[in-house]
Amino acid sequence: MYPLTKPESTIHRLTRKSVRSSLLLGVRASPQLRLDWEKRRGVGERGGSEEDIMASLWIASLLLFSLFNLTVGRPIYPLPSKQDNKVKQPLQTSRPYNIAHRGSNGEIPEETAAAYMRAIEEGADFIETDILASKDGSLICFHDVILDDTTDIAKHKEFADRKRTYEVQGSNMTGYFVVDFTLDELKSLRVKQRYPFRDQQYNGKFSIITFEEFIAIALDANRIVGIYPEIKNPVFINQHVKWPHGKKFEDKFVGLLLKYGYKGAYMSEDWLKQPVFIQSFAPTSLIYISNMTDSPKIFLIDDFTMPTQDTNQSYWEITSDSFLEYIRSYVVGIGPWKDTIVPPENNHLTTPSDLVDRAHAHNLQVHPYTYRNENSFLHFDFHQDPYSEYEYWLNKIGVDGLFTDFTGSLHKYQEWAAASGTDEKSAYGLLHKIALMISSYD
Repeated sequence: MYPLTKPESTIHRLTRKSVRSSLLLGVRASPQLRLDWEKRRGVGERGGSEEDIMASLWIASLLLFSLFNLTVGRPIYPLPSKQDNKVKQPLQTSRPYNIAHRGSNGEIPEETAAAYMRAIEEGADFIETDILASKDGSLICFHDVILDDTTDIAKHKEFADRKRTYEVQGSNMTGYFVVDFTLDELKSLRVKQRYPFRDQQYNGKFSIITFEEFIAIALDANRIVGIYPEIKNPVFINQHVKWPHGKKFEDKFVGLLLKYGYKGAYMSEDWLKQPVFIQSFAPTSLIYISNMTDSPKIFLIDDFTMPTQDTNQSYWEITSDSFLEYIRSYVVGIGPWKDTIVPPENNHLTTPSDLVDRAHAHNLQVHPYTYRNENSFLHFDFHQDPYSEYEYWLNKIGVDGLFTDFTGSLHKYQEWAAASGTDEKSAYGLLHKIALMISSYD
């Protein structure tokens, strides 16, 4: 209903045959780039004077030399920011946070450099990622402990013997596990869209990125953009990946954040310069890292039926007032699945629970997940309109941030709401009237 544009500035820049594209793919530029450029300039097969040929070759060489100096001569991390934080546009803190869930993955395959750059371009306050570890201990941005669903691992015959069965959170799982591959091997894979009904044109174009590369993308933005990394499956990772000197997954995770300057309590001067929320479904991990960093933490809450992966506590226990009072000593908020706040029945919303009100009473923020534009993810009450869903959660439920696959949609809604006044509900009403007017001409 409200189509998102795909400006050349990000999508085409990241996918066309260029040296920048080859960097994001994890490979070096090919000499074929020079030949293609020469053909477009009328050199080579189409002939040309010796002077034209020499001039064209000189320009091509100079161009490639400049591009190689900018890209291939160094890894994507650590990149210095193009602008000092003193002159960057600050993080907005006057309205609920727009959290780009795995980047702008409604458009581009999740957790890739392109998805995160697109999310920043679309107005994300925070870019969100899941952190796992490779066999050799490198931290990567990837959601699943197996590679099967969102990479081309099945095409790599050299890895055919790597399929394993492990226990993950109490259940056996079979597939190609991240922990059985080195970083170099993981970099040889290409990422694809998780959902078949989303745009497939970027499948196979981007590689898995590291935690450090993810950080570099945020720091290199032309405004202050926060990061929202998750300590993903820490019990499983600590079972299968070992670090020197008895270090744990959580130690490595926090160490990289501190290395790149992420520190400070929520809303402190340090935090506002480099905003971060650390998230996890594992309460013991959040408590453990509290001794290492004062950066704000978010306790994620799963479905009604899922116990915590490390303490085996039920949903009802971890959402009780006594537990919220306990965990508030370590976290600044909770991140529940949205259907546990307003349970659906036959795809219709039912009466909202009191979880948001109780969390706020304990001075905890609430950042629910996940908001998606497609009708298959929208409850009937929203009439296939994601803007209606945003209006409901921001104004009726009153949450403090939203994890969304479509950063651009949420940003547009909030911008339109701000332009129309302080009441986002009135902005939605105006948008709805405009939509009805447009549809009447169809």
